[in-house]
Amino acid sequence: MKVVSPEQMKKIDECAINEYGIPGILLMENAAAAVAAQARAMMGGCAGKRVTVVAGRGNNGGDAFAAARLLHSKGADVRVYLVGEKAGLSGDALFNMEILERIGTGVTEITENIEMSSFLADMYTSDLVIDGLFGTGLSRDIEGTAAEVIARINQFGRPVLSIDIPSGIDGRDGSIRGVCVKADATVTFGLPKLGLVLHPGCLYTGTLITADIGIPPCVIGKQDIKTGIIDLDMVSAMIPQRKPDSNKGDYGRVLIVTGSTGMTGSGCLASMAALRTGAGLVYTGVPQSLAPVYSSHMTEPIVIPLEDSGTGRLSASCTEHILGLMDKMDVVAIGPGLTAGDDIRKIVGAVIENCRVPLVMDADALNAISADPSVLKKLKAEAVLTPHPGEMARLTGTNTKQVQSDRIGTATAFAQQYGVTVVLKGNRTVVAYPDGRVLINTTGNAGMATAGTGDVLTGMIAGIAAQGVPAGDAAAAGVYLHGLAGDAAADCKGMHGMVAGDIVDILPVAIREALEGAQVEIAQGS
Repeated sequence: MKVVSPEQMKKIDECAINEYGIPGILLMENAAAAVAAQARAMMGGCAGKRVTVVAGRGNNGGDAFAAARLLHSKGADVRVYLVGEKAGLSGDALFNMEILERIGTGVTEITENIEMSSFLADMYTSDLVIDGLFGTGLSRDIEGTAAEVIARINQFGRPVLSIDIPSGIDGRDGSIRGVCVKADATVTFGLPKLGLVLHPGCLYTGTLITADIGIPPCVIGKQDIKTGIIDLDMVSAMIPQRKPDSNKGDYGRVLIVTGSTGMTGSGCLASMAALRTGAGLVYTGVPQSLAPVYSSHMTEPIVIPLEDSGTGRLSASCTEHILGLMDKMDVVAIGPGLTAGDDIRKIVGAVIENCRVPLVMDADALNAISADPSVLKKLKAEAVLTPHPGEMARLTGTNTKQVQSDRIGTATAFAQQYGVTVVLKGNRTVVAYPDGRVLINTTGNAGMATAGTGDVLTGMIAGIAAQGVPAGDAAAAGVYLHGLAGDAAADCKGMHGMVAGDIVDILPVAIREALEGAQVEIAQGS
């Protein structure tokens, strides 16, 4: 599904109104109908229910007035409050407010000089509060009376339905403008807005419903929208089907270059994840002195000892061995648990320059090139980089705070500059492509904030790519399935006790779920 900035959505609305002749008041009525339908669903009907509607003076307030009228017509006891003065209303918002007042549903102003006691009393006894205060165009911090109203909405704990976007979220990047309504559900119009799916805005959105308000698809198609959400339909279409008459060679060979003393778990997790994701054969290249450790912990991957001069870390003298192995592979992954040093930098540089199959780079492989990322210009094949924010900061010469303040912009700029796919990990992982496209992932949970989950993702992307899936698609599918498996593991284990191995173990269930396109019941404790 496509995701838009507030500016893009404004252009879509204007095009529908000005070029296609769809009246703005009709779009507003359709939006209000969607809000009213969700309100009825949340309350279990309208008869005998009390609703408090909080409106602002813009179009978001107009949607709120229209929704209030529709709920009133269905039998709800609706109380409507305008934060500000009626004198500031105009256009469709004024039109809908005047209808409300003509049918006997008064609109009460809340200003700095007016006591809020009636608003608080109505909200306290309401079955639902509808937030229509600020829309997607908010670009300043909320202060004064509006901030107090939002604080009260959150304080009372009544079910809240937000119109288009919870008041206080910056629709461009998901940041919070001072204070924010904590919604139980949000009905957004046309297409989801970036602020609804990016962190931290996604934490305030609740259940997100995207309503069709009558904008023709051709209008949306005219816009150059390059941002979308990774969804189940997209991922299920990417995963190759298993053929009855097939063998392990049909599902690809993966080489994972990994390992150093104290970091053997990284390679084990990545290797098993590649197999659990469907790769036919996984070769795990490890420091020779540590090969017995890997062999004792893994039975399915093929452990390849690589020269380490007895140090427990790869020596540059093993480079030719690695390059020879690469010639027989369908995908190569490098980085998990490698540690740092001149030899590692030489090995990583040689792999980048000579790899002619898709390459997945993570962890210490990224740190090895952070001083000079221009080595990526020597790539001979598709590459996927999977940095966390700290690694992304090192690659871009910035800091983590800067990366997190513009995750999409940072990942996109790097992807375009170096012609690679960037998987910027974190809450709402971003997948950025060299052509400017961006996908945002919505699966996953805080239980995945544990050692080794990044190694699992590296193995998954490599395992999917090995089956003939283009590297960019493998990145998107891997990210989504990684989060889906994390969600399944959290259901079974709880977020506090999850470990990366839990995600590996449940990967087959997540893949089956994606292929079947339906939720798979996972037995508790399994």
